[in-house]
Amino acid sequence: MNFRPALPPGQVLQPRLPANAAVKLLGVGGVGGLVARPLAIFLAAQDANARLVLVDGDHFEPHNASRMFFASYGNKAVVMCDELLPRFADTSLTLVAIEEFVTQDNVARLIHEGDHILLCVDNHATRKLVNDHCTTLVNVCLLSGGNDGVEREASGRQRRGTFGNVQVYVRRDGRDVTPPLTWQHPEIAQPADRNPAEKNCTELVASTPQILFANQMVATAMLNTLWLHLCGALHYGEILFDIADGLMRPLPESRAAGA
Repeated sequence: MNFRPALPPGQVLQPRLPANAAVKLLGVGGVGGLVARPLAIFLAAQDANARLVLVDGDHFEPHNASRMFFASYGNKAVVMCDELLPRFADTSLTLVAIEEFVTQDNVARLIHEGDHILLCVDNHATRKLVNDHCTTLVNVCLLSGGNDGVEREASGRQRRGTFGNVQVYVRRDGRDVTPPLTWQHPEIAQPADRNPAEKNCTELVASTPQILFANQMVATAMLNTLWLHLCGALHYGEILFDIADGLMRPLPESRAAGA
């Protein structure tokens, strides 16, 4: 992947998914659940014997029903996998569910050389963990998406829940093509939160309210970014959006850094 300016009008883009590619979806909740279905359709259409691995240690429960679409209660990765399997039984796509949170103990087992990773978690501790592991790999593509919730911070600043971003971390032949997730993001470099595997049941239930359409925008931006990457046409290392302002734009400083 080479960074370049926005493509000229009329240029046709064609994704190229490597044969037997492994795509890992880490987190199958508010954003990940919206990513999973169109991602599976896209991968199946490529006819490349792709493998989609859904990873989540959390469960769909009754209190999730008003803000997430799922077929049954149970582990999120398993429920989503069970929903998708019949639809893609006659395709070359392989679907796998792993009922685990990503932790220091299992990150090397879950994320391998050449993986395409879509990171849809809601905590910076996991983002840093996955980012740090990816720095040790020779070839990897990591896309991390997130958005702010609706809450008043301790500083008194009100977050309206309409802002979000997608970060791109690509390593090719042992060098950074784009900056890691920690670049210009101190909240990831020094996370104040904890990995969900380290939280108790009370902490896991508590969450900051998120806007459904902001989650949808994150999911769409992540899928768009993956598609551009596979077309060899990705020209940014981070993209920002705000649905209240009708805004989506690449972060200019991310284009050349690390390239």
